[in-house]
Order: sequence, then C-alpha cells, then structure tokens
Amino acid sequence: MSSGRHTLQYRLTAGIILLLAAACVTVAVATFVGLRSYLLDQLDAQLAGSVQRVQEYLGESHDDSGGDRSGPRDDDSGDVPPGDEPRPVELGDVPGLSAGTVAARVTPGRAPTRAYVIAQGWTPLDATTSAVVAAVPADGQPQTQRLDGEAYRVAGFALHDGDTLVVAVPLESLERTTARLLAVEGVLFLVVIGAAGVIGAAFVGRSLAPLRRVAAAATEVVEVPLGSGTVDLPGRVDGLDPQSEVGHVAEALNLLLDHVETSFAQRHATEEQLRRFVADASHELRTPVAVISGYAELAQRQPGDLDAVVAQAVARIATEARRMAVLVDDLLLLARIDAGRPLGREEVDLVRLALEVVDDARVAGPDHRWALDLPEDPVVVTGDPHRLRQVLANLTTNARLHTPAGTTVTVTVTRVDPRWVQVRVADDGPGVPPHLQPSIFERFVRGEAGRSRDTGSTGLGLAIVAAVVAAHHGTVALDSRPGATVVTVSLPSGAAPAEPEPPAAH
Repeated sequence: MSSGRHTLQYRLTAGIILLLAAACVTVAVATFVGLRSYLLDQLDAQLAGSVQRVQEYLGESHDDSGGDRSGPRDDDSGDVPPGDEPRPVELGDVPGLSAGTVAARVTPGRAPTRAYVIAQGWTPLDATTSAVVAAVPADGQPQTQRLDGEAYRVAGFALHDGDTLVVAVPLESLERTTARLLAVEGVLFLVVIGAAGVIGAAFVGRSLAPLRRVAAAATEVVEVPLGSGTVDLPGRVDGLDPQSEVGHVAEALNLLLDHVETSFAQRHATEEQLRRFVADASHELRTPVAVISGYAELAQRQPGDLDAVVAQAVARIATEARRMAVLVDDLLLLARIDAGRPLGREEVDLVRLALEVVDDARVAGPDHRWALDLPEDPVVVTGDPHRLRQVLANLTTNARLHTPAGTTVTVTVTRVDPRWVQVRVADDGPGVPPHLQPSIFERFVRGEAGRSRDTGSTGLGLAIVAAVVAAHHGTVALDSRPGATVVTVSLPSGAAPAEPEPPAAH
C-alpha cells in the first residue's frame, strides 16, 4: 500500500487520533469546569465565613436609638486611617481570616480611598479600583471583580449607619490550581495521544495487512499481459477469515480471477480454432483460385475473337481471381503471424527498400507526387526483407488509394538513435476520419467501403502492417488531420528492442 495522506492506514490512524484528541479535550474542559466550579463554591463559602467574622469582629448591630456600636478599635496601633475619612472602620487583623483578605468601607456618595488587607494593613486604592469597590451592592451575594489588577471574590453588606462594608478574598489560589490542572492534563493528554498514534498506526497497519495481500494480488493480475494467448493468472489470496470484510473481498477476487481465467481460456481456444480455420481455408483456397485464374488467362489467350459478353465475363473472372488471390495470401500471412511462426531474420537496408517501393508507387500512381527524405548512409535493421517491403508497399498503396490526384506523398527514413529507426509515410490529403482512427489498424476496417471494393482493397493492408511491425518488435502509430496524415513505423535496429519503449513518433 502506498504511503501518503491518501492511504487507508493514514486516514484510520488520523481518525483514531482525532477522536482521542476530541475525547481528551472534552475531559479536560469538563474537569476544568467542574474543578473551577467546586473551588469557586469553596471560595464563596470562605468569603461568607470571612464576612461573618468581620461582622463579629466589628460587633455590628443596631440599638433602639439607631446609634452605632463598634467593636474594638486599633487606634493605638497606628493602622487607623487618617482623620479626614468619616467614620473609619476600626479594623485590625481579624482572627480566622486568611492573609490577603480585603475589607473596605463605602460611604454613600463617596468612593473609598483605602482598604484594609489582612496581614498587610491599610493600602491606598486607585480610582478604578475605588469605583469598582463603590459599585458592589450590599446584598451579600458574591461576585468576581478585579481589584488593583488581581481577581477577587467580592461581597458587600450594610452597616448600621448606612455605609457598606465590602469584603474580598483573592482568587489567586483558585487560578493557580486550575492552571496547574490544565498544564498536567495537557502534558498527560499529549503523551496519551502520541502513544495512541504510534500504537494505533501499528494496529491499523497489522489489521490492513490482509488487504495489502489482496491489493498485491490485484496488482499482479494487472501486470499480466491479457491481449492474446493463454493466460495463467497469479495465485489466489488464501488464509483469510471468510467472515471478515477483507475475507469477503478476497473471496470475491478469487472468484473473479477464476472466472476471468476460464473466460480467457475459452477465448484462446476459440481464437485458435478460428486461426486454424482461416489458415486451412486460405491454404485450401489457393489451389482453386490459382486454377480459376489460370483458366481465365487461357481463355483470354485463345485464338479467334470472343463474343464481347464472354470476353468481358472472362476479364471480370480474371480480375476477381487476382483479387481473391491477394485476399487469400493476406489471410494466410496473418494466420501465420498469429500462430507465432518466425519471420526471416537478415539485414535489411531501409533506404534501399524505400527507393524501390517509391519507384513502384510512381508507376502505379503517376497522378500523385512522390517524394523521398533519406539519409546518405544506409539504415540497416534485422528483419524479414519481404515482409518489410510489404509494410512500405501497403502504406504507400493506402496513401495512393485514399487521397485524390495531385496529393504529395513523402517517405522518410530516419535513424533516431543507435537503437531505433523510424519510417514515416506522410501525405497532404484529406486525412483519416476521426471515428476511424482508433481502429484503423484493425482487420477489415475500410475508410470508404464502396470505393475500397472498387479499388480492390480488402481492409487488411494496415492490419498486416501492424502485425508485421509487431512481429519485428516495433510499433506503428497514426497522426491524421486534414492536410497532414503521418504513419510512423518504429523498428529496433537489432533482433529485439534494446529499450522498453520506442521513441515518440515525430
């Protein structure tokens, strides 16, 4: 299985990690919210206790005359605020309060300028903090405020004289605890997610191993040449649990391979029967066709004048006999190539071959313009000279028969590199119709059925070209558009191609 972000192993592992990360985030948020809520409740209880202790310390109560009875004063300590503040709260370090607890007295219409901090004494308040303290309602309900840049839990209660006493406890310990919790959870969850990623990747990879076997078997099937001949497909995928999903896929693949192998075997047997039939029929037809042709020529050579109708019939018989002889020879050649019979192997100079074929084409097609583009040195390949001549002859004949008079046909021979040579037959005719181009090298394909029959075309010319070139380990390609049609034959210089792919057709 290929590596990358698109593999199933990657997606499954990523999905596991994402789900685990989502679960960890959910647990972290729930733990943080729950712990913070619990600690806040504890702090509110601490704040309520602090308020009660401050009230007890001050001895805050109403008498019948509405006067104010204050508790102990700490004037002698020097911690009482200056005399310019009306009715100061006589506070010292109230017993039972934690260090850092803040108390401030708020007179209606005036903002407090100082507040008493347990274990620290009186401290001045800036304008912002003073306004925040002055705005705390005297309802005893705790709320969170920032005093002098720090977070506090604040509550206010009314004094007998109409002032409000504000008490605040710091949130520092709560925030420190929750921050520590988040840090511990973050490190722990990162370790857990990392370990889960490694273990999950290994587990998913092990679980997908059977699927890789199925994919490897399918890849082996793709690499098997299925074009022709007998087909021996690779081994099946065995040893998997048939109850699992991968086991179902493997079983389906095995059944498919069995079906394909059986179908190819049947196809090969049918093709072999057809090849034998074509070869036998072609071989058997050569004798009666030769006899018919011979008798037609003999009748034409008889002394004396033949009746015009008889003479035309004899001429027609001779023409069709020759056409049938060509068809029989073509079918027999294709049958021999399909059967794998070896062709001749000797050195062939393609330059000389092109000269001879074009000379013949000039005689057969004087109304066309014939051109040659040949190198000065010989271009030699190893192959069957008669069949290679037939390839060039078929290509020039095809260009002559399917283009109008005055068309220029150019034959080019090129040595592309030390391993490959190319022969190109180009014309400036109307071109091959687009719908015929994909199947132009198949058997019995005709561009113009009616005219092809009149000119003697069997639809086998280009099929023979493709078969002979393939037997020489080469390739043939067509590039056609109106005004420019090029057939390119690529042949290896030696007996077999020296590289996997021939050069591109120019």
